[in-house]
Amino acid sequence: MATGEDSRLNRRRLLTGAGLALSAATLASTATAQQPAVEPPTDPDFHDPDETTAAQVQPPPSAEPIPKGATDWNWVRGQWALDWSLVDLSAMLFASNPRLVRNAIDRHRRGLDASPVTYLENRNRPLQNAARAAAGQYFDVKAEDVALVESTTSGIGLLYAGMDLRYGTEVLTTTHDYYVTHEALRLAAARRGASVRKITLFDRSEDATIDQIVGRIIGNIRPETRVLALTWVHSSTGLKMPIRAIADALAPINAQRAPLDRVLFCVDGVHGFGVENTTLPQLGCDVLVAGCHKWLFGPRGTGVIIGSPAAWARVTPTVPSFLAPNAYGAWLGGYDPGPTTGARMTPGGFKAFEHVWAMTEAFQFHTMVGKQAIEGRTQGLAARLKLGLSNMPHISLKTPMDSRLSAGIVSFDVAGLSADGVVRRLRALNIIGSAAPYATRHVRLTPSMRNTTEDIDYALGALAGMTRR
Repeated sequence: MATGEDSRLNRRRLLTGAGLALSAATLASTATAQQPAVEPPTDPDFHDPDETTAAQVQPPPSAEPIPKGATDWNWVRGQWALDWSLVDLSAMLFASNPRLVRNAIDRHRRGLDASPVTYLENRNRPLQNAARAAAGQYFDVKAEDVALVESTTSGIGLLYAGMDLRYGTEVLTTTHDYYVTHEALRLAAARRGASVRKITLFDRSEDATIDQIVGRIIGNIRPETRVLALTWVHSSTGLKMPIRAIADALAPINAQRAPLDRVLFCVDGVHGFGVENTTLPQLGCDVLVAGCHKWLFGPRGTGVIIGSPAAWARVTPTVPSFLAPNAYGAWLGGYDPGPTTGARMTPGGFKAFEHVWAMTEAFQFHTMVGKQAIEGRTQGLAARLKLGLSNMPHISLKTPMDSRLSAGIVSFDVAGLSADGVVRRLRALNIIGSAAPYATRHVRLTPSMRNTTEDIDYALGALAGMTRR
């Protein structure tokens, strides 16, 4: 006679096995084409959610550097102290930290606890500048062009509040962008007298094309347009905007304008930053804002504004900076502190310094694993999830299948069920997802480099049998 534990294990096996309404051959071909060249073995630390406690399924401690050669994803997974009884497919919301980052935060916390004044005096400026340099190296810009902020929200607010949006000029954005962009632009325009215009880029995200998106944006650039405010990866549908193609199409328009009349291309980049293997010069936009406590798995309460010198020249700081080299000198001497830089755009004040200082280790960890490997792993798992969902007649996939138009967010609807209802049912099975906080809500599952193919198949098995009752 089966025990309760046996029943739970059998339930898990059924969900990941017979419950999958998928074509094994199709899955295999997609995994070969879109996942990393070396498929990691099944994670031995992945357990039935009801079988063991969180403490029992933690991966063993590891202090050794990442192995050379093919990426060992089990080693990467072992750098987290997650509760492995959960299938966490929600890294897009608020991430936990890998060991390297946790250790850095703890080290700085101990230093501050032992002697807060001397530790702060000796380390604050060099450690913040080290974090700016690490971010610059990661995204191929100079350290002086990186500002440190506490989140995407604060970065977006500081960016648009500091722009010279005069009466008679406009900002062009879209109906698909998030509340933070819309509200920051509304507040900035209300203060300065500019206008904000929102356009629609597509009727259905799953059918959108690069040509359609670029065409609608460029066709809506007017003589009075001074800022183009877009989002790299939409958190509602998971659609990834073709930033490079938009930048290329915008270049001839800007070439015909005086420098101060050119359209600044600004991007909320949080759901591509830490996923995509690219840089600011390769993307082609003027400014990118991103929190570092999502896909980068950095310290909580950290983020960056990364801009080109031409972009910084059109932005004025809003919050006094303690980081700019001549901030106090200019104040005491009564002279202009000079042009805007990343340092001047970094808000001053006392903050959670141990987290800010540990940003360097977050960029180091991503570099250790490899940006190309992380992109391949994330997109490969997302492709597996999208393909599985597309084969289920009761599910409507909202994220494009094309990897050029998607990253790690996978959004969908389940027939007859609300997005929140689906999320609740998934969490009852220890699968952590979320519902997009928009007027039209979709379910979101977001695979990251911490996940395994077993995670994806377990989620697909759960969704295969999820119908209205």
